[in-house]
Amino acid sequence: MGLLDALLGNASEAPVDKVAAELAPLLIEGERVERAFVLFRDLFVFTSRRLILVNKQGLTGSKVETLCVPYRSIVSFSVENAGSFDMDSELRLWISGQPAPVSKTFGRKVDAKALLGLLSARVLG
Repeated sequence: MGLLDALLGNASEAPVDKVAAELAPLLIEGERVERAFVLFRDLFVFTSRRLILVNKQGLTGSKVETLCVPYRSIVSFSVENAGSFDMDSELRLWISGQPAPVSKTFGRKVDAKALLGLLSARVLG
C-alpha cells in the first residue's frame, strides 16, 4: 500500500492469497477471494459469493466488525474513476434495507473499470 494513499484514506489492492488465509474461517465451501483491498487494517473483499467488509477498531485492532453482503442484496452501485486532477476512485454501493450507501475510496492504481466489471458480473450475472 502506498503511504500517500493510506494518508489520504484510499484503499489499495491486497494480496488475494494472504486475505483468503485470514478470512478462511468465514469462507464457505467453494467460495474464493477474487479481489481484496486494504486501508490500514480494514479490508474490503470481493469473493465469488459476497462482499466482506472488515473494520478493525481501536488501537490494538482486537475489536472487529465484519459485514457480509450477498451480491443479491446490492440494489445499485456506482464507480467513479480517478480523473486528471483527482487522486482517487470511489465505489458506492446501495444495499437493500440500508438508507445510506456504503462508500469506499481507492487509490489511483486501482483499475476502476475492472472493479465495475467485477461488480457487474456478480450483481447482474
